[in-house]
Amino acid sequence: MMLRFFFIRLGRAALTVALVVTFAFIVLRLSGDPALIIMSVDAPPEAIAAFRKAWGLDDPIWLQYLRYFSAIGQGELGQSMRDGRPAIQLVAERIPATLALTLPALALKLGIGIPAGIYAALHRDSLTDRIVMITAVAGFTIPSFVLGLVLVLIFSVQLGWLPSGGQESWRHAILPVLTLGIGGAAVLARFTRSAMLEVLGQSYIRTASAKGVPWAQVVRGHALPNAAIPTVTIVGFMVGSLIAGAVVVESVFSWPGVGRLLVVAVSNRDLAVVQCILLLVAVTMVSANLIVDLLYGVLDPRLRSGAKAGGH
Repeated sequence: MMLRFFFIRLGRAALTVALVVTFAFIVLRLSGDPALIIMSVDAPPEAIAAFRKAWGLDDPIWLQYLRYFSAIGQGELGQSMRDGRPAIQLVAERIPATLALTLPALALKLGIGIPAGIYAALHRDSLTDRIVMITAVAGFTIPSFVLGLVLVLIFSVQLGWLPSGGQESWRHAILPVLTLGIGGAAVLARFTRSAMLEVLGQSYIRTASAKGVPWAQVVRGHALPNAAIPTVTIVGFMVGSLIAGAVVVESVFSWPGVGRLLVVAVSNRDLAVVQCILLLVAVTMVSANLIVDLLYGVLDPRLRSGAKAGGH
């Protein structure tokens, strides 16, 4: 049963990646002619035609699509139209810089969001609960680029404590990590609080308390494990969106990561680089969701037989 559960989820994951790649391929081909962007509209028509022929852009879109998927099957993700280097090489060079922001930001989200949500749920309607929720709502609703600019204004322009951009030292990473982490911590705090409150309202929690089980043991043994099941979903989404979430922040702070490369590649219509990054994002998110599905199957065996958790 577990093996069948795994292969069903794996098949869905593969189909999702294929659909995302197909959608990105079609949209990129319909969004503009790379030859006119890279060669400029003032280039001789012969040069533009030669460029299109060299990169296969004059072929029918269905033929380009088949050729692209065939190349993916052989591990070939194309070359940059700007400098002729393999797209995967350009992307791989930027991954360490992106991970240098996203991994600390993820740790910040988990380290602040989950404890804050649990504490707020255990002290429902208290002053602390209200402060946590107000802060969470504010952190959730403020767009990341606005938050980043506010942090720059305060800590770089007004106080002069931290640099406003670049990647020269660890101090340059503080503001972008905070920008990425604060919003995610707010989402996680709200979600964890809701999950905990739902579990704390269940009859088995009241029964355990009525039997004289110490409250701390009830929380550790019953509330936290059951609240962890839905929380895994949002954590999995955050892990999957590590690269996608860095696009805006890397642009605001001039951080040379994958997100900034994507912005530049889109503006330049560098198709192979854009497709490579989108494929990486899709695989990352789908893989994270696949792991979440498998964890659900472990945490709640009813899901493996098609039953819905919680009886809903």
